[in-house]
Amino acid sequence: MMRTTQWSDAVSVIERVTIVLGCFGADDQRVGISELARRANLPKSTVSRLVSELVDHRYLERDGAGVRLGLRLFELGELAAQPRALRTLALAAMADLRDVTGHTVQLAVLEGVEVVYVGVIHGRNPPAPRARIGSRLPAHTTAVGKAILAFSAPDAVERVIETGLPRVGSAPLDVAAFRAQLDRVRADGIALDSDGGADCVASAILDGAGNAVAAISVCGRTGAFDAAGAGPAVHTAALGLARRL
Repeated sequence: MMRTTQWSDAVSVIERVTIVLGCFGADDQRVGISELARRANLPKSTVSRLVSELVDHRYLERDGAGVRLGLRLFELGELAAQPRALRTLALAAMADLRDVTGHTVQLAVLEGVEVVYVGVIHGRNPPAPRARIGSRLPAHTTAVGKAILAFSAPDAVERVIETGLPRVGSAPLDVAAFRAQLDRVRADGIALDSDGGADCVASAILDGAGNAVAAISVCGRTGAFDAAGAGPAVHTAALGLARRL
């Protein structure tokens, strides 16, 4: 991407980085610092400094006298593409689960210590919306989060525990009790949660190695939804999605 306006110190760091990364074309295997500065219409010293920082963070890689796009950009691109592909794969199963139960179906993935909702299909008389597509919640406070964590690497669970396990509007969870919850999820294949007038049941979608890549859940209004009774249907849907991955 060519920059034709005069460079200014007022331009944000994000814009500077965007300009430099945008200078790479589809056919570029490697671009030198001088060429990047020319394409961006920026001082070579500025580009050199930005490139050094981008290399440190793996967004660029040095290749001889030039640089090329780094693996970190590829990783981020994969993260962005994965939820879309997963949602597309899961939509039919989610719709079937909504039709069978009559309640709201959710699809979520784990990112750090939070779950990110990548798919939601509303049922009849849904509970107050706690989660929307793109929204985040602490993993330990949700059925989908506990379903994923039960089948995640130990360090992922420890990161969540290090947060102190806070719960909105109530005391933090006890660590021993939380670990016991995850043990039950591993044994039963389903996770349960009740909060804010909604009951949810979730099951993890596992890869070939038995690691969770996502979770699917059904949620309904407390008193109008038998979460435990819906557990087998949710677990069956998760197993079906796992076979399709």
